[in-house]
Amino acid sequence: MIHPLGPLSQTDSPRTNNSTLALVSPSVRTPTPRVKAIKVIQRMRGGSQSRLMMADDGNLWIVKFKNNPQHLRVLANELIATQIAEAIGLAVPVSGIIEVRQATIDANPPQYMDLGLNRRELCSSGLQFGSQFAGGMIPLQVNEYLADEQLLNARNLEQFAGILAFDKWTGNTDYRQVVYRRNDAERGYSAVFIDQGGCFNLGEWNFQDAPLKGVFAQKCAYSPVTGWDSFEPWLSRVEQFDPQSLWEIAEAVPPEWYGGNVYELHRLVEKLIGRRCRVRELISQFRDSGKVPFPNWKRVRSAVLPARSPLCRKKSDVAALASGSGCQNLVNMSKPSANDAGSSSRVQV
Repeated sequence: MIHPLGPLSQTDSPRTNNSTLALVSPSVRTPTPRVKAIKVIQRMRGGSQSRLMMADDGNLWIVKFKNNPQHLRVLANELIATQIAEAIGLAVPVSGIIEVRQATIDANPPQYMDLGLNRRELCSSGLQFGSQFAGGMIPLQVNEYLADEQLLNARNLEQFAGILAFDKWTGNTDYRQVVYRRNDAERGYSAVFIDQGGCFNLGEWNFQDAPLKGVFAQKCAYSPVTGWDSFEPWLSRVEQFDPQSLWEIAEAVPPEWYGGNVYELHRLVEKLIGRRCRVRELISQFRDSGKVPFPNWKRVRSAVLPARSPLCRKKSDVAALASGSGCQNLVNMSKPSANDAGSSSRVQV
């Protein structure tokens, strides 16, 4: 989906060196916004057939409906993955839950979903997923594409390495979608990473890892990558992502967005916890593919393995890491208990 850009949930200024993660209790996590739609502005392009809508908070939102042609779970994917990306410090739009009443859908003209084979039905009412849009109706402020020369001058070009780590962790099966925001106060564009619906393999909620899945089409976006340090601080934030925070994000998803199947949601979260330590392996597979995505990667002949988060390191796992078999046995796959909540932490960016 390509859509207008809302306010960024994180700063899009160039990153600074950050060798130490700032951790904070999950209790300070910003609550998921909940608003009510009051008017349909227009239908947007893209497979999900989203709508641009005005809400009662005075902001514009891009709304994905439960009966979109892609899958019901796309709404859950969007909320979970966007809030994860926000937590690790990537430039994403504000995401939330937007209530759309039947009267708003029935208003002139009625809002339909085109389902193919000459079938269509009214957009569903109730709770939908929304990405916030603000800043006025100034289309020149947002571009859907930048030529390589312009992209190389993007203010947050280094975040393409971070979003790659995120997409590999979440098993994004779509190409990475990006729009570019121009700030009047500053020269140049900043990338904003949109459309997380393809994470977790759309509605399948499994992980079909492949080197070329979840990557950005313009290879020049990875030109700043010279080694593992180029993926910081985002890669370490993925590896150290607090399970309690992940549970809190997942529990904010309306049950109707995944058919009320709590068991499947539980399994998804457990898989994500277990995959944190596989991200370097998955990036390495992309690096070593025939596409040569990182032409500036500086190879160093050494027997020393790349550094990993303390949560992902264990002497008994060195051989497994070297062989690329991951570290599934290193993580606690069960949901933290109430007794553990007080000692949990979450990345503050």
